[in-house]
Amino acid sequence: MTEVYLNGIYAGEVEDANEFIQQLRNERRKGILSNNINFKYKENEDGIYVESSPGRARRPLVIVKDGKSSLTDAHIKQLQKNELTWKDLVEQGVLEYIDAGEEESTMIALREEDITPEHTHVEISPMLMLGLCTSLVPFSEYCPSSRINGGSKNQKQALGFYIANYPIRMDMDVSLLNSPQKPIVQTIMHDISEYNKHPSGQNVVVAIMSYKGYNMDDSVIINQGSIQRGYGRSTYYRPAVAEQLRYSGGLVDEIGIPDKDVKGYKSEKDYRLLEDDGIISSETTVSEDDVLIGKTSPPRFLSSMDEYNLAVNLRRESSISMKHGEKGVIDFVLVTENSEGNKQVQVRIRETKIPEIGDKFTSRYGQKGVIGLIVPHQDMPFSSSGMIPDLIFSPHGIPSRMTVAHLLESVAGKVGALSGRYIDGTVFDGEKEFDLRDELLRHGFRENGTELMYNGITGEAFEVKVFIGSQYYMKLKHMVSNKMHSRARGPIQLLTRQPTEGRAKEGGLRLGEMEKDTFVAHGASLLLKERFDSDRTILPVCEGSGLLAVHDTFRNKKFSQILGEGAEINDIEMSYAFKLFLDELKSLGIYPKLVLKNKY
Repeated sequence: MTEVYLNGIYAGEVEDANEFIQQLRNERRKGILSNNINFKYKENEDGIYVESSPGRARRPLVIVKDGKSSLTDAHIKQLQKNELTWKDLVEQGVLEYIDAGEEESTMIALREEDITPEHTHVEISPMLMLGLCTSLVPFSEYCPSSRINGGSKNQKQALGFYIANYPIRMDMDVSLLNSPQKPIVQTIMHDISEYNKHPSGQNVVVAIMSYKGYNMDDSVIINQGSIQRGYGRSTYYRPAVAEQLRYSGGLVDEIGIPDKDVKGYKSEKDYRLLEDDGIISSETTVSEDDVLIGKTSPPRFLSSMDEYNLAVNLRRESSISMKHGEKGVIDFVLVTENSEGNKQVQVRIRETKIPEIGDKFTSRYGQKGVIGLIVPHQDMPFSSSGMIPDLIFSPHGIPSRMTVAHLLESVAGKVGALSGRYIDGTVFDGEKEFDLRDELLRHGFRENGTELMYNGITGEAFEVKVFIGSQYYMKLKHMVSNKMHSRARGPIQLLTRQPTEGRAKEGGLRLGEMEKDTFVAHGASLLLKERFDSDRTILPVCEGSGLLAVHDTFRNKKFSQILGEGAEINDIEMSYAFKLFLDELKSLGIYPKLVLKNKY
């Protein structure tokens, strides 16, 4: 007898396992059982596991009967005329949903022509092995899987037209490409997902060659003329929000221009852009430290003595200002209420981002790279027909990555531009390379995509033919203007007295153990002295007890907490983090005795 489990719970036993499963399968296909049910037979355990629980990943497959697909030409014609729906195909037993467990007992053909008598199912399309973003990559059967995955991830980071109602949204940290375009080389998924309603790239002329070595290591070179004509320009939006909160005791925040007697008042220059209501107006140009929304809050701590104090009404400054290193234009101001009914002010800042050295661009095949040089239009190489590339890509990125689709798209894009049509690059079903080469030849170009090109500076022809064509390139959200950061002196943490962390907090750049090794290897070890004293402090140490002593600044006296005033005390330079470490040891009951001796 074979045990049967329903959703992992014992349900009973059957005599013939195969006959029972066949019966379940037939009843599911006839619609007697729910199509949500899946089952698998584990022969080594002699157990049948029936699953109907939620949370399983299931996928549709076409049923194969007697070595033939259930999906006939008649079905396809009815679907095209809208006489049939997907649901009808499931109910008629043409399609069924299989989960990971049941899939182990199936034999699935990739295409209809691959079906043999052993097959139980056939894929609707071989493209279904890929996800939505991955199936947007044209000719992906010509690339290694790792590069296709990379291309899929890159498309998610690309700037584009992400939503149509962006002017009335307050989204955090978004960028919008100013002139997005449809790709010339598309896949069927571009139509299905309506990608052309929200594109995220631009078609550019790409030459594959080296140029003065500035495109080594995955860098790309961009034509300055293309940037001046608007290539890769994007707009960056960021909101600033202030709320008028209520506190216990009837105290509230106030949005308005703070008075000069407020604790933490900045300067008149910082508040100069505010209107009478304490809020900045639209289309104002702002930069670092400018106040966007003026606000004051009640004092933080109210002790019992403060009730009798005259200065109890002294409020503190809590305005919303531009962050360190930011600039832009006020795009939109909204005064509203939050869910608790408190006044809320939202201000959106807009900044135009023009491509510069260090900005990241990518094709759809994981071939990402940053701009290494922006070349004046007149210095760019040009072809005999006068075509000047917008972007120069390094040839060294091709052999090791094996992204043949990158080259194929260049040829296909060239054909599409010359013929004035979109090229189908759907995986496994796209237009064939031979046909594209043939069409390129008919347009009067070399069928391998290369052209004679001339040096833009000397005017001499290059000795080799250069591979040039049209490709869909995307600008990624990683822009150098959002990451560039440096500092000399600045804010420090309260506990460790070391520099704060992160660009937003005006933090320091950490010199780690490996960075230290590079300085030592260069013979610049004296530099470490100034790099490693970010929290240098001078503290009195008692020579007798070996513990930190106390310096009474009021009476200008030093004394040891163990040996009193007569002890021999010396001022020692140390890291404040080390002083904290000594305190930690003391709290554990460990005696951290410092033994002092002369340096020389």
